Amino acid sequence: MKKTEFTAVVPVAGMGTRLRPHTYTYPKVLLTVGDKPIIGHILDDLSAAGIKKVCMVVGYLGEKIKEYVAKNYKHLQVSYVAQDEQKGLGHAIWLTRRCVTGPVLVILGDTILDADLSKFMTSKQDSIAVKRVEDPRRFGVVEVKGGYISAMIEKPEKPRTNLAIVGIYSFHNSSLLYNSLEKLVDSGKTTKGEIQFTDAMALMVKDGRKIKPVPIDGWYDCGKPGTLLETNRHILDKKKFSCKAKNSLIIPPVYISPAAKVRNSIVGPYVSIGAGADIDSSIISDSIVNEKAAISNMNLSGSLVGPSATVAGRKDQLNVGENSEIRFDKSACQ
Repeated sequence: MKKTEFTAVVPVAGMGTRLRPHTYTYPKVLLTVGDKPIIGHILDDLSAAGIKKVCMVVGYLGEKIKEYVAKNYKHLQVSYVAQDEQKGLGHAIWLTRRCVTGPVLVILGDTILDADLSKFMTSKQDSIAVKRVEDPRRFGVVEVKGGYISAMIEKPEKPRTNLAIVGIYSFHNSSLLYNSLEKLVDSGKTTKGEIQFTDAMALMVKDGRKIKPVPIDGWYDCGKPGTLLETNRHILDKKKFSCKAKNSLIIPPVYISPAAKVRNSIVGPYVSIGAGADIDSSIISDSIVNEKAAISNMNLSGSLVGPSATVAGRKDQLNVGENSEIRFDKSACQ
C-alpha cells in the first residue's frame, strides 16, 4: 500500500509588530537566529521529516520570503497563498484549502520547535503539540480526558488547565479540518476579534474527532527581541559552530557566516553574524547581527542589528532596523 504524503502548511503572514523596527521593512521569519533565518530552521525540520510539499501563507513583505525560499529550498515543492487582511490564524489556514489534499501538518512560522515531527505524522490519531506554561491565558488551552483532548479554548480568562497549544498540528483527514474552518468562517464567529484555529479544532472535538495531545519540551519563541535572543542562545548551544576571525578573539558559542568579515574584535559568547556583515574593532556579546550590517568601534551586548544597518562608535544596547545608520561623535561624549 502506497504511503500517503503529508503536505505542510506554514503561516508566515504575521506583521511581527513586537519586533519593530526590524519588521517595518523585513519579514519576521527572515530575521536571523543561530546560523539562518527563522523560516530556514522550520523548512530544514520539515525536509528532515520527509515533507516534500509546503504551502505557505504570506502577507506583508511576502515577496522577500518567496525570494529566500526559492534560492535556498529548490528541493521543496512550495506554493503560496496571500492573506491580505490579518483576520487570524484560522482564517490563514482556511485560505490554504485548495492547496491541500490528504494528510496535513500545520507548523507555525513564528516559533522554533525541538520536536520529532515524525511522531505527529506516524501517529494513527490527529495530534497537537502541547506544553505546560506559567500563564496559559496567552495561549490556546486544552483539557484532556482519557488520553485525548476533550475541550479547547483560545486565550481563556480563567483557564482550567495550563496545557498550552504550541504550534504543531497533524490531521490525517484534512477535509474534516477544512470543513470545520469553513463552518467557522461562514458563521462569522471570532474570538478576540479574529477567526481562531483553536475554535475550528474545538468544533472537530465536539463532532467526535479524537485528537491526541503530544507534550514537547523544546519550544522557542521568536516573537520579540528578548525571546529572539534566548532562542539564538539555544541554537548556538545546540549546534556548536567552529568560527575564526582575523586578529580577533572568539568566545564560543558563536556563529559567523563564511561570507562575513570580522577583524580586530572580541566576539561572543552567544553571537550570530549573518552573511555580508562587516565587524571591525568591536566587542559584541549576546547579540544578533543580521546580513550586510556594518559595526565598527562598538561595545554591544543584548542587541539586535538589522539587515544592512550601520552602527559605529559607542558602547550601548541597540535594536537597529534594516538600512538604518547610527554613528556616535566621540568628541561629544568626552
